[in-house]
Parts: sequence; C-alpha cells; structure tokens
Amino acid sequence: MTRFHSLYHQEFARIAACTLPVTLAVPEENGRRIRAILEDCDRQGVAVAVFPELGLTGYTLDDLRFQDVVLSGAEEALRDLARDTQSLMTVAVVGVPLRRGDLLYNCAAVLHRGRVLGIVPKSWLPRYREFYEPRQFTAGLGTTGTVCFQGEEVPFGTDLLFRAEDVPGLTLGVEICEDLWVAAPPSSGLAQAGATVVLNPSASPVTIGRTDDRSLLCRAQSMRTLTAYAYAAAGEGESTTDLAWDGQVSIHEAGRLLAQSDRFPQGERLVTADVDLALLRQERMRTGQFGLDALSCRTVGFVLAPPEGDLGLRRDVPRFPFVPSDPATLARDCYEGWTIQVSALRRRLEASGAQRAVIGVSGGLDSTLALLVAVRAADELGWPRSHVLAYTMPGFATGTESRSLAHLLMEALGVQANELDIRPTARTMLAGIGHPFAEGQPVHDITFENVQAGLRTDFLFRLANFHNGIVIGTGDLSELALGWCTYGVGDQMSHYNVNAGMPKTLIQHVIRWLAKEGGLGERTAGVLERIVSAEISPELVPDTGQGIQSTEQTIGPYALQDFTLFYVLRYGFRPSRVAFLAEKAWSDADKGTWPAHYPADKRAAYGLGEIRHWLGVFVKRFFATSQFKRSAAPNGPKIVAGGALSPRGDWRAPSDGNARLWMKDLAENVPETNTGL
Repeated sequence: MTRFHSLYHQEFARIAACTLPVTLAVPEENGRRIRAILEDCDRQGVAVAVFPELGLTGYTLDDLRFQDVVLSGAEEALRDLARDTQSLMTVAVVGVPLRRGDLLYNCAAVLHRGRVLGIVPKSWLPRYREFYEPRQFTAGLGTTGTVCFQGEEVPFGTDLLFRAEDVPGLTLGVEICEDLWVAAPPSSGLAQAGATVVLNPSASPVTIGRTDDRSLLCRAQSMRTLTAYAYAAAGEGESTTDLAWDGQVSIHEAGRLLAQSDRFPQGERLVTADVDLALLRQERMRTGQFGLDALSCRTVGFVLAPPEGDLGLRRDVPRFPFVPSDPATLARDCYEGWTIQVSALRRRLEASGAQRAVIGVSGGLDSTLALLVAVRAADELGWPRSHVLAYTMPGFATGTESRSLAHLLMEALGVQANELDIRPTARTMLAGIGHPFAEGQPVHDITFENVQAGLRTDFLFRLANFHNGIVIGTGDLSELALGWCTYGVGDQMSHYNVNAGMPKTLIQHVIRWLAKEGGLGERTAGVLERIVSAEISPELVPDTGQGIQSTEQTIGPYALQDFTLFYVLRYGFRPSRVAFLAEKAWSDADKGTWPAHYPADKRAAYGLGEIRHWLGVFVKRFFATSQFKRSAAPNGPKIVAGGALSPRGDWRAPSDGNARLWMKDLAENVPETNTGL
C-alpha cells in the first residue's frame, strides 16, 4: 500500500508542454535552454515534454535553413542535448531540421536517457498565406526507415510510436504543427495504432482569432482520438519581420482542457498536467475502434523508471462529477436534464393514451422533481394541471414538515392535490401476516418499512387504473445503484420513471436551479428551497428518540456515493483508484471549486478512512445485493453522460453476482486510517 499515493502506480502520467525564448540560428544556446527545462521536468517527475517546432534553430530562418553551418550546428546541439540528459527520466520531443541523404526535413527528435529514440518528419508542409515551407523542406508523409545520425541508424518516419515498457498505457505519437490542421491528421492513425499521448511541436504564428481555432482543433482532435494532446507553440525570439508569435502551450485530454499557459510570454512557460491513462484505456475499450491498426506502425520501446513516491496530482478532480462547477455549464446541464425528462414523459403520455399522470408526493427531493416534470409535460400537452393527480400518503413516520411541504408544493403548482392515509391499510396487512407491530410492539424491521413503501405504490397503480392514467416514478439513479428502493410493488416500480437517469446530487442542483432561474414564481421557489435543504429520509421508521431516519447514515453520503458511481459506471475503475481520486477531491473543503448555489454550511470534507468505509458499502450494495432490482427497472430516459442503469442500455449484469474482487482490491490496496467509524 506504500504506492497508493503514487500517480504512476495509479495509471497517471505527468506531461509537460513548454515554450521558451529562442536565439535564431544558435542551436547550441537553444539546446542549453531546453536542457535546463528538462532538468526541471525531471525534478517534477514529468514523463514527457514537448518543445516548439524547429526549436533548436528557430522557426523563422527561411533560406538560412539551407546553410551548412546551421544544419551541422543543429545536429551537434541535438547530440549534446541527448548526451547531457542521459540521467533524466523525462522524454523530450524537440524540433530540429535534419538532412536525410540529399533531402531536408522539418523534424521532431524524441530523446530519452542519452538516446535519440526516433525522428519524426513533418507530414504536411503549409504553402498558403504566410507559409512556404516546401521551398526548403521535403514533406515526410508516408516516410519510413532509418536515418544515419552521428554514425548510428535511428528510426525515421511518420509511422513511429514510442512505448514506455514499464508504464502501461503510455504510448507516444508525434505530429508537427500543420499536421493537425489537415483533413486527416497523422495523429488519427497513430491513435488507432495505439498512441495515447500525442505531442505537437508547433510554430503557429498568431493573428486575431487564430488562438481560438488552434484550441478548437486541439480539443477536437484529443476528443476524436481519445488521446492526451500536448501542443507547444513558438514564442519569444522568433523573427517578427512579417509575423507575431504568442507562445501558448496547452494540454487536452479526450476533449477536456487540462492545462494552458498565458499568451505572449516574456521568458519560458512550462505547463504540466497528469494525464489519466486508465480513463483513456477505458474509453477506447468501449468504442472498439482503437488497436486494430497496431501493425501499421513501428514501435520503439523505452524504460521510463518513474518515481514511486507521492508527487501529488496535477489535475482537477471534481467533487461532483455529475455536477459541473462552472455556473453557466451547470445552468445548461440543469436545463437540459429537466427538459430531457419532460420531453421523454410527454412522449410516453402521448403514446400510452393516458389521460392522467399519477404521482406520489412526499415533500422530498425526488418526488418534487418528478412532480415538476409532470406539470411541465402536462402544460406542453395542453392538459389542465388538474390532470396531474398528486397524492401525499402519510405513514407511521411521516414528519409534519415533509407533509406540509408536500401540500404547499401541490398547492403552489395547481395540481389536483390529495391525501391518502396508508396507516389503516398497513395495520391490516401487518396484522394479517402476524407482525409484532400489530400487537403494539415497537418492531420497525424491513417488513415494517416495506409494507408502507409497497402500499404506497399499490395505491398509486390502482389509482392510475381508476383514472386512466400512468404512475410517474420518482426513484433516482443513485437509489437504484445502491438498491435503496423496495422491489416490485414498491418505489422501484412505476409505469414510467422520469428520474431513473438522474443522480441524487444533480437532482439537488436541478431543484436549486429551478428555484432560482426556473421562472416558477416566488411562492414555488420558496417551497423548493425548503425542500432541497431538508434532511434526506425515507420516513418509514418512527422517531423513538434517536432522531429522524437518515438515509445517508445508512448508505453513506450521496456526494461520496455519486462520486463512486460515476467512476464505476462510466470508466470501470477499481475501488482503490476511486479511493485515490476521492481523497484528492474531498480531503479539504477549502480547496477546489464548488458548484453554484451550493450551501456553505454543507461543504464537507472526508478523510481516506471515511472514503474507504463508504466505498465498501457501495461495492457490496452495487455488485452483490442490488442488481436484481436494476434488472427489472421500468422505462425511463438516460440523462447524464456518466451513464444509466437500465438493463436495456448502459448496464447489463447478472442478478446473482458477487463483490469479491472489488472488496479484495479495496482491502489490499487502500490504506486504513482511524476515522472513528
């Protein structure tokens, strides 16, 4: 377990993109500057660093590229750089002009521990507007073989991959500047052949708006190829005879920006990010598009030998992976999620021929959102809101506050409000099966709870029959994952479950968003704020002095369990890796960003011991005891990209599975700490 906090052990790799001042046509000086940055990268545990195009000589030499002193100086500087960095861990991708026979190529040399691992020529040479590289260079598209460098034959070509033999998943591909801008970038083929990290040494002169185009291309290519894409643009020192240079560097991963420098720097800029190799592997495995062309490329192996200590983690790990922290993105997601629910329910109501929507309203989060969805769907269908039949159904533990909130919400929304007391029928059923509670004994077991939950659903189904309606489900994605629902005739079942794809943490934010930005009126907004601030409780066990029944005390904080659900469902991460990420996200409440409107008094922190404990609860419930409930889940829309649990869609698993492998990983690979649990 001593390696638990090692980012390389956890299948991350630290990547760097660098720009630095260049001295035109003085390769020796440029090589010294690059070496200094590589020494810094080595101290930081960086696996690979990319530098700008033709960085050893400068890009803006034009016909000086033909001069023998420049070309020989570049080769000598490359030789010296390789020799002087032989003790460093970091792989360097350095731009250099190189002769191969009687031809000159614009190249990227890949250096590691004193060796030139390979040399990749630029495939596509720009000849439009300010560029005219074909005047000096030969296009490298389709080139393969070797090149003689300092008396040795070095792999040369656009078909090269560089694989770390001791870091699974770290395979490098290289393309140069213009290669990214063409219709079919070389990195697409490199990725299909196995490259997970693409390095782009670029010159990239800047004009108004060009940086947006560049960022869009990097983001799109990283998303399309499911790679980490590191881009290094030339900056200070390049000639400004006719052009300007902004020296911006960036790192994207599968369409997400991980790190980016400022523009127009004075001096060097180095950005680093920890690339998630396991995430890329999992995403690729699900698409089935990668690895089929592995024989189309030559692979050069190297041993990285990364440190095993705690280097920290240089990437943002969101506390709420289902909930964006950016206010504008969160508002968009809340709108889209709610509207997906509404459109899906509207279609089901139309297709079923139903004349009513029947829903149980508890005054809690889930039924509140489901009721809001049903009301908007009724409005869009042209129904009067009285066709939404809402029922609050008090049981033995229904609280005064939640009951009041249910009535206030139904009244504010103008639906047909009803109250149906299930207690007389529950007593009859409990007496019929000989349960001790019917004889006055305070036995509040699972049977006692499920009699109430089951009767509520039974009443709703019969009411739907009676009024020619359908029952709108309220159970959410998080509850289904944890099996926190009553199977069959219970809250697991409905005619259509609008919340089936909505995790609990996102439901809270959708309700907050509707209260603040949904245009529902001040009265409704006030009720919603009270509902979203209340304790989450099934209200099935009476308070006998121990306080109200708390869902999260039994199955864990939804914030942590939704965090685990996302990484298990979307990426299939092992529990020890989820624990590593959760500690980064949750160990300090004062670090990182929180979603908009998140109450300050609810900003909690969790130590590794708590994370480990609740992970164990999740693993047992998700993998061992709850799948049979998901195998019989009713219809409902998928909402979040993180996945859904429909047996007809994102999640198919045996109902009689077990959790042994997951519990073994948790026990063997996550340290125990004293949390008082």
